[in-house]
Amino acid sequence: MTLDSPLVITAGEPAGIGPELCNALVDSKYVDDVVIIGDQRQLSPGLQVIDTPFPELVNPGQPSSANAETLLQGLRTAAEGCLDGRFSGMVTAPLAKSVIADSGIAFTGHTEFLASVTNATLPVMMLVAGDLRVALASTHMPLRDVADYLTPDRLERVLRILHADLRDKFGISNPEIVVCGLNPHAGEDGHLGSEEIEFITPTIRKLQDEGLNLRGPLPADTAFTPAAGHKDAVLAMYHDQGLPVLKYAGFGHAVNVTLGLPIIRTSVDHGTAFDIAGTGKADPGSLLAAVELAITMAQS
Repeated sequence: MTLDSPLVITAGEPAGIGPELCNALVDSKYVDDVVIIGDQRQLSPGLQVIDTPFPELVNPGQPSSANAETLLQGLRTAAEGCLDGRFSGMVTAPLAKSVIADSGIAFTGHTEFLASVTNATLPVMMLVAGDLRVALASTHMPLRDVADYLTPDRLERVLRILHADLRDKFGISNPEIVVCGLNPHAGEDGHLGSEEIEFITPTIRKLQDEGLNLRGPLPADTAFTPAAGHKDAVLAMYHDQGLPVLKYAGFGHAVNVTLGLPIIRTSVDHGTAFDIAGTGKADPGSLLAAVELAITMAQS
């Protein structure tokens, strides 16, 4: 084992591809570094497993909301184990939000659930594909709500968290962060929107004065180009501003990281893939990358 304590992996939705992705770890170099939380009946005997049997063992591609409570308890066990030092960090296989919501449990995603368990006030979503890191100032919300959600205080807090975690969890001593504008052409001096003038630029300047290495706001259509010269991370203002670029660059091998938590948490960059569950076609590349990154962060 390369870590003082193992990583914990939650196997995710039992009717999806999560369990078979976990089973791929048996033949990987990480097999001794991980413990899986899931239903032992779905998992290889070559894995270390914390068995959480589901009340309804489902067929691949046919999820059941009867398993929602057990799924969330597994997540809680993983997070609490990270908080008390039993695990070095956690990696999550995909869940289906709608399946959990259909059980009557309010659930908007891993990120928000883990923030609640760990008492984190503002989790920040970042995806990583090789040297490209894209963080989000807002996450899963309708596009029409984004401009009202973004405030000077929230943007400042996101930038502080992004800076701190790049430094403390990624070992980058003076991270350089490119900040996208919200509007096309970063507002075009107020002709295409006023948010850049009203609070995005002033927030960037305030934090620059404190020594944070920030650039922007840059138009999102050029922020990712070589000419922009970004180095350590890009902060996009909303989900579909930043993630199409990231996923084009590394889909299937990218990693979702939750910043702003008192624990390390990485995840795959894809969903439950009910359509291929049980067929043997699932690619474990993103899970392997998530494990690798979590190990690197834990060692850092």
